Amino acid sequence: MDKDAAAPLATREAARAHKARRSATDLLIDVVLVAFSCVMVLPLILLVANAFKSPAELLAWPPTLIPIQPTLENFRAVLSDTPLMRWIFNSLVFSVLSTLSILATSAITGYILAKFPSKIMTVIFAVMLATAIVPFEVYMIPLYFQVQGLGLLNSVWGLLVGYLVMSFGIFLIRQNVIQTIPDELLEAARIDGAGEWWIFLKVVLPLLRSALGALGVLAFFQSWTVFAWPMIVTTTRESYTVEIGLALFQTGYTVDLGRLSAASAVVLIPSIIFFVFLRRNFVKGIASTGLKD
Repeated sequence: MDKDAAAPLATREAARAHKARRSATDLLIDVVLVAFSCVMVLPLILLVANAFKSPAELLAWPPTLIPIQPTLENFRAVLSDTPLMRWIFNSLVFSVLSTLSILATSAITGYILAKFPSKIMTVIFAVMLATAIVPFEVYMIPLYFQVQGLGLLNSVWGLLVGYLVMSFGIFLIRQNVIQTIPDELLEAARIDGAGEWWIFLKVVLPLLRSALGALGVLAFFQSWTVFAWPMIVTTTRESYTVEIGLALFQTGYTVDLGRLSAASAVVLIPSIIFFVFLRRNFVKGIASTGLKD
């Protein structure tokens, strides 16, 4: 009887010890993640703080995290002396149109590659993946001459030529279609007399909402933060994007840190708003994407 009574007691003790070790591990992981998050957020806090500092306080040592005498002079100077709102508008139009194009091309191509397999489709998919490893800078100059030949320099349309399709987006949607949309569902729609476009618009797209949300975030930030392509396509001050505009605050020998911080803080607002609205779709879309056929 003693042995029989001791066995459950030992089991409970082992379970409690295991739970205590797991709790300690979870606590350590939480502490590390919080510390890492603070390190990641600190530059953003310093950026916003510097935007409200005077030139004298920016040069003070040791630096202050919270402005001692906050001022809006940097924001006033940026908004009055530079066409910052025009640069933001150019970037917004470019980013939104590029995102819509990438979503459309990725959804259609990814669906076809996933649900209409053939040897030709396999070759196309392999070639598409091969192009993903080619840096944009490799074919940027030939693409520039094409844009120049079309007369699209200093325009949003010239910027869009290089960002209409994203190979990773096609891969992401293809894998998501394979993992989340069963063939039986599509066959049932065909038996009911639905056409392929109706199936794609009414059945496939609603089921890809999370994946398209994740892809939308990636596509938007890709075009919003691009620097090299707008640098050679836009040559007039009014056609610049925000990345090119922000670079103007730095010269060969000096950096106007106050105005640069103020302009960067204003530029962050559309990005934060866009991510806040789509953050759940972004996480869900990435998490639900498998890597196996």
